[in-house]
Amino acid sequence: MLRSQGRHWEPTAGDRFVIPGRDIDDVFVVADMTIEVEHLPTGRLVHFNGTTEWALDSIPAEEVLWLPWEHQLRTLLGPAFASLTRDGDRFVVTLADGTSFADEDVESAYAAALLAGDPLLG
Repeated sequence: MLRSQGRHWEPTAGDRFVIPGRDIDDVFVVADMTIEVEHLPTGRLVHFNGTTEWALDSIPAEEVLWLPWEHQLRTLLGPAFASLTRDGDRFVVTLADGTSFADEDVESAYAAALLAGDPLLG
């Protein structure tokens, strides 16, 4: 979804991602020793080092789905972000225009705000 909004992901150590459409339920983390991103003339390649449970050595970065952390989502909101509060068991992200988005998962609340396509997000 963020990709469809024109938001570019440059994978760095610590970033999480999944591989949709391959019957792999694992969440992977980019790490210097186990999962590296190679920059090739044909594009970025996510390379899996070492032994894994399934036969996959590498995959084009465009085929993986980034799962941003809370701090990354807050950064993407930029000046549109006003506050994060709790309301019972829900996290509430409020934007500078007063619009709010709530979810039991803090990252989902941030993501909802981003995906709403608020004009403040530029």
